[in-house]
Amino acid sequence: MALKNKTNPNLIRLVRELKDQAREESAPIWRDVAERLEKPSKNWAEVNLSTIQRHVKDGETILVPGKVLGSGYLTKRVKVGSFSISENAKEKIKDAGGTYMTIKEMAEKEPKGSHLRLIG
Repeated sequence: MALKNKTNPNLIRLVRELKDQAREESAPIWRDVAERLEKPSKNWAEVNLSTIQRHVKDGETILVPGKVLGSGYLTKRVKVGSFSISENAKEKIKDAGGTYMTIKEMAEKEPKGSHLRLIG
């Protein structure tokens, strides 16, 4: 799918980098995330912290190919990566002892993507 309808240069660059990384590292998770980000943004995942609290174990690293929203509470120390995040969600993740990073930062830290859990 072409990025002809996308105007955000950061998003276009990210999708290309993720596809390159998927090819170079033989990591299909990055191709999957790139393909999800190519779709219209109204179809992107929007995951609330309550969903993360319910479905993720303490200490896991999760990846949301979309946006993390701050509805609910979070008590687990998790690493969260997404394209965007609400300020409220970022604050709650930090208060729970977790960390937040962008998809690009996560791809650099986990090039194979083998220890990631995709939510959304």
